[in-house]
Amino acid sequence: MSETPASAHRCPQNPPKAPRSQDGSARPITPGSQAAEGTYRTQPVSFVRRGTRLQGRRQKAWDDHSARLAVDIPRHIADTSVHPDYVFDAAAEFGRTAPLVVEIGSGLGEAVVHAAAENPDKDFLAVEVYTPGLAQTIQKIVAADLGNVRVVQANAPEVLGTMLPAGSVSEVWVFFPDPWHKTKHNKRRMVKDSFAPLVARVLAPGGLWRLATDWSAYAGQMRAVGAGSPDFVNVHDGERTGPASPLTRARLTGVDCEQSDEPDAEGGWAPRFDGRILTSFENKAHKAGRVIFDLTFRRK
Repeated sequence: MSETPASAHRCPQNPPKAPRSQDGSARPITPGSQAAEGTYRTQPVSFVRRGTRLQGRRQKAWDDHSARLAVDIPRHIADTSVHPDYVFDAAAEFGRTAPLVVEIGSGLGEAVVHAAAENPDKDFLAVEVYTPGLAQTIQKIVAADLGNVRVVQANAPEVLGTMLPAGSVSEVWVFFPDPWHKTKHNKRRMVKDSFAPLVARVLAPGGLWRLATDWSAYAGQMRAVGAGSPDFVNVHDGERTGPASPLTRARLTGVDCEQSDEPDAEGGWAPRFDGRILTSFENKAHKAGRVIFDLTFRRK
């Protein structure tokens, strides 16, 4: 798959039709809400809901600890949506004022729980739509006896668009989001032009947006989205070009794109973030011979 600029992946511009309430009247679509982001009709969201059934230890962890560790948010339209009037109060939730790190798509919680254990002076919010993943994250939090992690089951654009106060976050992490690598599915990718302003909204000035992927075309799109945003600067602009570029390596091996000897002259790739534990998912990517791409953008 060849590298494709972010502008080629914008979602259709037709506004989604307003969902209907039980009495048949049109319900308003709130900016940043799940309906606005495309759960309904024309604009698809970046995730597909998988099974939500909990069993065994996951069920017990959820039953015993979700009241304390899962943020209880009012819903709007769907069970992963956030009511636009709700605003998260991190100081009240954690009982202190500390830098807040938000991981979007926390999966099974490997990265966020490890980071929280290594950084007790910071608070962490794990955002995920997959219920078993949240339950397993709670298992890990309890096993590590951590008080600085909370989980929330919610659609990421709503968390960034309305739930978190503006300028309240020190870092946003998006590690290995679904690449939606088929061309017809590219519009489902989370990191696109419309996503950058949402990240910028919640980050404090100087805050960091860290990304990682093992798909070269998506990496190129992520780089273009950050470079094209007036709110961000690439912390490693111009670095790791030519033979030192992971994109050059991916092109030479043809691991997920058409093989090419064209070097990457743009660069801008970050070194591997040492705060990201090697998860089982990333380890599988390494074993498959895939190239890992890291990017870091700073909020102006």
